[in-house]
Amino acid sequence: MNNIDIKKISIKEIDQLQKIGRQTFQETFSESNSEDNMKSYLETGFSNEKLTAELTDENSEFYFAILENKVIGYLKINFGVSQTELKDNKALEIERIYVSKEFHGKSVGQLLYNKAIEIANHKKSEYVWLGVWEENQRAIKFYEKNGFVEFDKHIFKLGNDEQTDIMMKLQLTK
Repeated sequence: MNNIDIKKISIKEIDQLQKIGRQTFQETFSESNSEDNMKSYLETGFSNEKLTAELTDENSEFYFAILENKVIGYLKINFGVSQTELKDNKALEIERIYVSKEFHGKSVGQLLYNKAIEIANHKKSEYVWLGVWEENQRAIKFYEKNGFVEFDKHIFKLGNDEQTDIMMKLQLTK
């Protein structure tokens, strides 16, 4: 799978982002959550208004993983005040790495992750952090394999369900 392109996206690609965002979130979490909570989150979390605000935020960036002109995954990173939690100017947050289910296990997530680390190093970030649902063992193992360690927890609301996210950190500089 070495012919996958990682491409920064703009507001012009909002429809593709909305489509891949909803698809991959549904694939990842629908089995473990109620239909009502999923529907509610997919409508608000991937609304045109929310995605427009995220795509036009100068402290956030989105990247697509593209194979043969088809979007198969995406990455969202945040810096400074746009980080969802820590808002540390010395950090970069990986808010989302999602890959279409049919491409799981084919290193697409690793390519998107590598892009995030490349940007963090370019921005001279001291560390990278993220939140991952405590029941998403596949993702937790992926981040542990890449050197992340747990440092805290926080609550993520999916519809009316409060879920615990493990916050993980990778130190880049001493």
